[in-house]
Amino acid sequence: MIALDTNYLINALVAGAPQAAALIAWYRNGEMLAAPSVVWYEFLCGPVSAREIELVRAFLRGGILSYGELEAAEAARLFNAIGRSRRLRVDAMIAACALVSGAALATNNQNDFQAFVPHGLMLLLPS
Repeated sequence: MIALDTNYLINALVAGAPQAAALIAWYRNGEMLAAPSVVWYEFLCGPVSAREIELVRAFLRGGILSYGELEAAEAARLFNAIGRSRRLRVDAMIAACALVSGAALATNNQNDFQAFVPHGLMLLLPS
């Protein structure tokens, strides 16, 4: 499974964007694509139209990854493990959703998410 960061969802709507091309290729190859619920929230904050939401949602065979008790505990573990950087609180939540679901995270924000790799996060290289 591949968990998509917000930049992948936003750029899925941009013709010719490398993230759109990667998303299409993964989908055609049968990859289970999912969005952490925190990412889905960020995407829905838009601006996006109902049609754009429907289009992006159609790619998410793996659905929207919940953020519940297990993910909250994992996010807290990650947050504390990286030195409690307030700037990375939301990123810890996204990373936790990916980790708990066993997904690799596709993001163009490698610098921030790299801090979570020593603690179990699998990152895909940006497209």
